[in-house]
Amino acid sequence: MLQVERISDTLWEIPRDCEKGMRVPARIYATEKLIQEMDETVYEQITNVATLPGISQYALCMPDGHSGYGFPIGGVAAMDVEQGGVISPGGIGFDINCGMRLVITNLVEREVKPRIKELTNSLFKEVPAGVGSAGILKLTREEFRRVIEEGARWCVANGYGCEEDLALTEEQGCIDGADALKVSERAIDRGLNQIGTLGSGNHYLEVQVARKENVFDQELAHAFGITAPDQVVVMFHCGSRGFGHQVATDYLQIFLRVMENKYRIKILDRELACAPFNSPEGQNYFAAMKCGINMSFANRQVILHHIRKVFSTIFQRSAEDLGLRMVYDVAHNTAKLERHRVGNQERMLLVHRKGATRAFAPGMAGVPEQYKQLGQPVIIGGSMETGSYLLVGVPSGAQSFFSTAHGSGRTMSRTKARKLWRGQKLQHDLEQRGIYVRSTSWAGLAEEAGSAYKDIDEVIHAAETAGLCKRVARFSPIGNIKG
Repeated sequence: MLQVERISDTLWEIPRDCEKGMRVPARIYATEKLIQEMDETVYEQITNVATLPGISQYALCMPDGHSGYGFPIGGVAAMDVEQGGVISPGGIGFDINCGMRLVITNLVEREVKPRIKELTNSLFKEVPAGVGSAGILKLTREEFRRVIEEGARWCVANGYGCEEDLALTEEQGCIDGADALKVSERAIDRGLNQIGTLGSGNHYLEVQVARKENVFDQELAHAFGITAPDQVVVMFHCGSRGFGHQVATDYLQIFLRVMENKYRIKILDRELACAPFNSPEGQNYFAAMKCGINMSFANRQVILHHIRKVFSTIFQRSAEDLGLRMVYDVAHNTAKLERHRVGNQERMLLVHRKGATRAFAPGMAGVPEQYKQLGQPVIIGGSMETGSYLLVGVPSGAQSFFSTAHGSGRTMSRTKARKLWRGQKLQHDLEQRGIYVRSTSWAGLAEEAGSAYKDIDEVIHAAETAGLCKRVARFSPIGNIKG
């Protein structure tokens, strides 16, 4: 059993000398309850991450951490690119830029609840979900290449949104440096028809309510657009679908070929396959990964277009009149070049966030201008049975390279969840509790049962107590679409 030392009520450390090859200590943010529930693989994986070349300060795991491919989900690692730091697809994830978007309305629960079935059914029809789902956006291969280089900017230029949407999206909806020439034809095949689709697994689209008792900071909530008791919002979670998966798969194979033979890098786990960031292979993957980031921004932008259309149809008012405006779109599953202070020096670091969310503090570059004095909004999804959160970045987040959790985090496998619950019964039980759910698969719905996830309130408590972020509001689900 690894040696785990308690640093505080919400911080635990595996010392650098605990395992051979560790370059830095490994740290886990969690309450005692969460640390006791953490699966043992998390400790092994975050310790392995601490052995990667160029890693700076700590290998980190967020409170929602659970086992993943290579890195644990919830893993954060910053690589010093001037000191031989590597880039690893296992530290980003297969669903590149899986992320969250939060949209406000000026509707309140009493106006929406009587029509929640009609609204959810219409959203279910307009926003394709499930394995292999295809969107209504039909692109040529050349058009798709432009999308993956231009991201949500392409969508807005083609009538799927407005300039304000871009201003309220991380990276303004397009990360610079994406190069479609670094992406395989197989990846393009897989992504070509998937713009505007949710996908499967833990991806969802949810109609939620911000109840008065669940607004924790009135001033911040008001600044982010949460202004009325029982206000209705829409939150959705999706990524780059099969396109991102193929990009990661392609480069994992490349890295496995060159890692030891060309760069003499030895790792403890093949799932941490990597290459020096400044190598040709590392730079090619970085440019291809950025295409995955942009594809995902475009995907969420087109989904928002469909949401606005559905609300406008159901409530017979324009999207503008309904106040359907973005709060923010935040990514997880990325690697980005960022400047952070390490000791007394500011360093250029490649920050891997896998199942972890950027949470920049007030005044930092990259925070939208209208939120510059407030801090970056952070959107954390819970399970379909519990609730979700709007948080904000804080200065003390520097300890984690301004990173925080991304969701609840699973406590059991999908296989086990399918054995314990039946999708049809779960849907019925949820409806009795005031949550109307549509899903493409009963088995898929069973996998997403609330009890298969950690307690979202405990996860947020851990993150806030540790100083990674601050609570603004909690949202309760009333309508949900699952892939």
